[in-house]
Amino acid sequence: MEHSTFFLVPLSSILALGFAYYFFRAMLNESEGTDTMKQIAQYVREGAMSYLKQQYKVVVAVFIVLAVIFAVMAFFGLQNSWVPFAFLTGGFFSGLAGFFGMKTATYASARTAHAASKSLNSGLQIAFRSGAVMGLVVVGLALLDIAIWYIILNQFIPETDSGHKLIVITTTMLTFGMGASTQALFARVGGGIYTKAADVGADLVGKVEAGIPEDDPRNPATIADNVGDNVGDVAGMGADLYESYCGSILATAALGASAFLTQPELQLKAVFAPMLIAATGVILSILGIFLVKTDEHADMKKLMQALNRGVNVSSFLTAVATFFILYILQIPNWLGLSFSVITGLIAGIIIGQSTEYYTSHSFKPTRKIAESGETGPATVIISGIGTGMMSTAIPVLTIAFAIILSYLCATKFDIAHIVAAENLSKGLYGIGIAAVGMLSTLGITLATDAYGPIADNAGGNAQMAGLDPEVRRRTDALDALGNTTAATGKGFAIGSAALTALALLASYIEEIKIGLVRIGEKTLTLANGDIVETGRATFADFMNYYEIHLMNPKVLVGVFIGSMMAFLFCGLTMNAVSRAAQKMVNEVRRQFREIKGILTGEATPDYATCVEISTKGAQREMLLPSLLAIATPILTGLIFGVSGVMGLLVGGLGSGFVLAVFMANAGGAWDNAKKYVEDGNFGGKGSESHKACVVGDTVGDPFKDTSGPSLNILIKLMSMVSIVMAGLTATWSLL
Repeated sequence: MEHSTFFLVPLSSILALGFAYYFFRAMLNESEGTDTMKQIAQYVREGAMSYLKQQYKVVVAVFIVLAVIFAVMAFFGLQNSWVPFAFLTGGFFSGLAGFFGMKTATYASARTAHAASKSLNSGLQIAFRSGAVMGLVVVGLALLDIAIWYIILNQFIPETDSGHKLIVITTTMLTFGMGASTQALFARVGGGIYTKAADVGADLVGKVEAGIPEDDPRNPATIADNVGDNVGDVAGMGADLYESYCGSILATAALGASAFLTQPELQLKAVFAPMLIAATGVILSILGIFLVKTDEHADMKKLMQALNRGVNVSSFLTAVATFFILYILQIPNWLGLSFSVITGLIAGIIIGQSTEYYTSHSFKPTRKIAESGETGPATVIISGIGTGMMSTAIPVLTIAFAIILSYLCATKFDIAHIVAAENLSKGLYGIGIAAVGMLSTLGITLATDAYGPIADNAGGNAQMAGLDPEVRRRTDALDALGNTTAATGKGFAIGSAALTALALLASYIEEIKIGLVRIGEKTLTLANGDIVETGRATFADFMNYYEIHLMNPKVLVGVFIGSMMAFLFCGLTMNAVSRAAQKMVNEVRRQFREIKGILTGEATPDYATCVEISTKGAQREMLLPSLLAIATPILTGLIFGVSGVMGLLVGGLGSGFVLAVFMANAGGAWDNAKKYVEDGNFGGKGSESHKACVVGDTVGDPFKDTSGPSLNILIKLMSMVSIVMAGLTATWSLL
């Protein structure tokens, strides 16, 4: 049961991994600079790998426990027997993507700094193409995982009633998304706590109290800060977007299998369509990577234009290619579905541009925050919060518009019957394929994100190695751009999470259907007395059967719990950063007080102790919020049943999406406001405005790098856990 075009999926994955290796080798062939630069880079590499090793020990223990639980469920017929294995491979590939990306980043920073001593364009090329290793490894491993699992399941899952085999295959493949989500959450939360504990400690004591520059070698926390950039913004982001990418493709494939259940030939094409669009996007992303270059005297806008050139060309060509793919597959309404994909692509670009406007110091909002520094830290914080809140409007309206338009495109704009049973399935498929469109160029969009921490580390290396001030000026320009691309990447990830989570909601109902069939529930008796065959029941039938509507108190309770989870999760992670940062601040103060000669450069700080504090703090603090995200949907299902879980997922999606956009944009704006002052505006470095903006940046650090980006994983992880536990929820609940 394969279409002739399926070969493109494994082929594109091999191509992506091949080019990732090519860019990695090309980066290694560049000079790492002076012996001091090499030594600093080695400190960062060792710290990053040490942290990752400790984190993976914790993650492996959690994965073993969860895999055993899934195996027990499978033994009692509550779960597909393939699920434990799919879950483990999803986590493994997600962790592997983060590992490769971080390994590349830790080797690239000193080389970027050395290249920047030659020219701005040389520094940009190395940093960006090293970031591209992360982007291409993520999409390459994701498509490889998907292709392998499809081939295995297609071989071993027996033929059942017409069309049901593909539904079983696609919903089983969805469960490796839970493995990816679980690993991503640990990577994001743990890495975020690590990096921000170090960053806050380095800023508050170093820049504010001691008055020394950022990344100064006299600051004991500076190595831990540079390590944190890699474990949080590279390994964490890679694992995060690996999971988003897989989730969007697999959720859409499952929706396609359901929408064309009675048409087996079309059903297979609908399953392959999102995979083929993603595969084509990989190839065109590679093309876009080669288009990124700039001239020596580029300012912030020109640097951004250089990155946007690659992203926009890849997106445009992917949009064109989509028409050919869906036409060749001859899926009904291929033209409308093509426009659904384009809707997702355009939505991603709009969210990116909106994020750039609110977080780049080339535009008014961030400059206004910098200006407010003249009256102290309080007004900087108030202004940043206000800007972050206002910045939610465009992304939310864009996603709302994308949902409606992609749905209508997939249903031929049949507004009169917008929620009819047939239109509902096809419309949800349209939303899912829009999410695939948004993520189809992830190979290059993730490169623009992973580029940021590489540029940041390059600046740190240049500062600590005492390179010419012109080198630091160039790395600062690359770093300021990196702050904007990182904020853009976070907005992009959050936007894709919203569309993917909506597709996962529909996939949850499909998994409930399979769970009921597995336990022997052959028919459903609806509220109006009609009896329908479980295997043939529509989405509307299940909404009716479980009374999923706004007047059902179980749904409303679920909505409130889901909304609360977003804020509780943020509170836990913010306080975790605060506790870890307090220990870091105390350690840095102790070293300044007890190790004589640090501030005069006559003594070397104890970097290792600061690295150890961040590592232990992250390991300890990441467990509670991560396990809570897994436990909440399970307990909600056991108490309130399917209708409660649907409410939970809707509440988490609505509040989590808006809160994540607010936190990511506010944090990014505070960071770039500080950099705008450091460029010589409003008094420049060392002024009262600068000190005020450093405080704002410090508050924004956990906003943009810990709590905010973790929320989009929370949204999808709760959906994935619900899907994997659907058999148990369908079998038993208290109410």
